[in-house]
Amino acid sequence: MKYYLIAGEASGDLHGSNLMRGLLKSDPAARFRFWGGDRMAEVGGAENRVRDYRETSFFGIVGVLRNLGTISRQLRECREDVLRYAPDVLILVDYPGFNMKMARFAKEHGIRTFYYIAPKVWAWREWRVKAIRRYVDRLYIIFPFERDYFPRHGITPVFEGNPLLDAIAARSATLPSREEFGRANGLDERPVVALVAGSRRGEIEANLPLMCALAPRFPHYQFVVTGVSWLDRGLYDRHLAGTDVRMVVDQTYETLCNAVAAVVTSGTATLETALMRIPEVVVYRTVWWQVWLRPYVLKVPFISLVNLNLGREAVRELVQSSADPTEAQRALGAILPGGSERERMLGNYDELHAVMGGPGASDRFARDMVAELRKGAPNGDRKA
Repeated sequence: MKYYLIAGEASGDLHGSNLMRGLLKSDPAARFRFWGGDRMAEVGGAENRVRDYRETSFFGIVGVLRNLGTISRQLRECREDVLRYAPDVLILVDYPGFNMKMARFAKEHGIRTFYYIAPKVWAWREWRVKAIRRYVDRLYIIFPFERDYFPRHGITPVFEGNPLLDAIAARSATLPSREEFGRANGLDERPVVALVAGSRRGEIEANLPLMCALAPRFPHYQFVVTGVSWLDRGLYDRHLAGTDVRMVVDQTYETLCNAVAAVVTSGTATLETALMRIPEVVVYRTVWWQVWLRPYVLKVPFISLVNLNLGREAVRELVQSSADPTEAQRALGAILPGGSERERMLGNYDELHAVMGGPGASDRFARDMVAELRKGAPNGDRKA
């Protein structure tokens, strides 16, 4: 069968590539065309990639407004290419701003549409639920708590676990030892505390100053920022100047696996850190009025995916407008070796692993997709 996949971010490229491997196991004759990154190209062939996700990622309201013309051209290009390719199914991987428009287009042209990794409508933009119900033939979710959320809105989703477990398992075999990691990155002998400030400029500008302010309060630990190569090094350097904080680039998993604790900006990284069994503090710094409006705007009680999936504050969340590290200092001290909250948090991680569905999720999702397509159900006979 012919599969057309659209991923617009690094995480989508990772999960899309693992899904493609699963599709090949269930459908050895599978042919791919896709928007994605190098990982998807490794599986589906670079000659079948239409665009790299780095050409299509525009973050924040300002970024989108500045690139409206580009986004419009890319949508037009994608629609035309999908029609030319005439796939058996269009698989949308997260990336809702772009992919929900493609879902509507596919529905209007009679193309089966599967949505893999549902948009986070439970947190914001809940109006998208109606569009999912109308335009998506089958919705695949990766968080256990979503099994209760979507049926309340008339959608029966498919949950087969979380593909992060597959990604972590695949990387674990190749991760360096503490000695190798330290030697390769010029670190000293002190235990590492990972600072995961995000992968977007705005996240780093907001959260890295608060994170760096923790370092002098814990002189017996080496604080290491996990940077990303697609952002200018100067963005990090101006916050690291004059501090003892070190930085590594494109080595988030390597840093986490060799850390005794982490301070993490809210997002998927909070779940990755927990699944790697690294005690963490979740921080999110924003302007004062967004902190004030949070109870009225955010549709869920937590910002961390760890807490959302366990239904309680299993890891400490700090949402604040100031760069004062006092609260973060207390929270971090409690989860460092010997801290009062460390063992309790590790126990919570055991429960998290149990509810996430175990390894092999990518293959299970792919098996369901292939089986559903082989049924030959009409476009109107949908689960979502």
